[in-house]
Amino acid sequence: MLLYHQVFLPGAVDDRCAAHALIASDLFETYVTYERPGTRWFAGGAMADVVMERDGITAAAGGRTCRVELGDAPLRQLGDALASLALAEYRAFGYVAFEAGHLVHGTGRLRPEGPPLAHLVVPEIEVRWNAAGTSVRGRSVALVRRVCDVLQARRELPDLAGTGVDLCEPAAREGYEATVAEVLRAIRRGGVRKVIASRRVDVPFPVDLPRSYLLGLALNTPARSFLLDLGGRRAAGFSPEIVAEVDPDGSVVTQPLAGTRPLRHLTEEDERLGEELSWDVKECYEHVISARLAHAELRTVCQHGSVAVRELMTVRRRGTVQHLGSVLGGTLAPDRSPWDALAALFPAVTASGVPKRAALRAIADVEPAERELYAGVVCVADGAGGLDAALVLRTVFQRGERTWLQAGAGIVPGSEPGAEFQETTSKLRSAAGCLVAARGAAVAAAEGGRA
Repeated sequence: MLLYHQVFLPGAVDDRCAAHALIASDLFETYVTYERPGTRWFAGGAMADVVMERDGITAAAGGRTCRVELGDAPLRQLGDALASLALAEYRAFGYVAFEAGHLVHGTGRLRPEGPPLAHLVVPEIEVRWNAAGTSVRGRSVALVRRVCDVLQARRELPDLAGTGVDLCEPAAREGYEATVAEVLRAIRRGGVRKVIASRRVDVPFPVDLPRSYLLGLALNTPARSFLLDLGGRRAAGFSPEIVAEVDPDGSVVTQPLAGTRPLRHLTEEDERLGEELSWDVKECYEHVISARLAHAELRTVCQHGSVAVRELMTVRRRGTVQHLGSVLGGTLAPDRSPWDALAALFPAVTASGVPKRAALRAIADVEPAERELYAGVVCVADGAGGLDAALVLRTVFQRGERTWLQAGAGIVPGSEPGAEFQETTSKLRSAAGCLVAARGAAVAAAEGGRA
């Protein structure tokens, strides 16, 4: 029995523009668009849902609902819940929030109440763009036809103009530097070597998130990008880093980034800063201990002897910053799944710390609010054993009427609070520079806030 009705539209299209047209069509209340090199997906609506709450996982499809209590392997359970839907050739899109790490690592710091820890959907409509053309699939012939009509209509990118926001308020600086000082005291006491401490910046005007995403694609150089609206959570992100990329053949790759300098798009200055980054003892230490932990984590789920460092400390340019980046890979052990690989690497060491359990506890102690989607992952998973999970950084977040940005810095011995604040500011500019005010919004651009 054919599960999906499929249509192929040959020829090159502007996939950014087409995805925006699908969002603007109001055909779908929920959606995810996810981009990796060579491929973009748009997932509209929900044929099936899998949601991880703080005490259990609920899977719903075709009018049937199943709920299980959480055990000691919650991300494997998430994958099992997807498989239990028994949907042929499925592909699921969604997120895992940072606080799921408290369950994975048993920190005892997870709050009993709060928003979902993960949400995955198998969409009603899936559109995929690549070099060959555009494919559309869905269970409803009528809906597939409506989507094709939208895709084949003539369109142009909307007008895009960014609006500034103040990233350096004195109170924000004072508060973050106090947090860094507290983390440094924890490091000196022992038990933790590196902690990523973050700060939020509220955006004081309504933001058009789909247009901000389009502008951000023009201004950033992400490893992955995404735009989503799931269960009231909305985000537009330009991820600099892949947490886990698992192929159906069992190969798994992670690409940690740690160590930072500004990227000013001035050739000689950027070259100088990149060279400085490559030889800075503090930055290299921060990177190496992160890559070392990622290597150890991969060994827990990969075949003996298969884990290797493929690249070490290469300078990667991402939007408004440049980082030291490494690539590590291995082959999953026969009894391990892609979700085991994600659990081993989650949350990303570059957004949590070393050792991870102690770093998660320190973050919960020093940061005033849960991170939610920030520093979690947005991901695509399929029934063949593929998983692609991008770290949620350089992102604009929305819930209800609120819009905010968030960025952190890796605190290690030798960190200086003022310099770490400046690092968060450089990172924040990647998302702050693409904020497009909602139409009709009264906006007073903050002086100094433009990227």
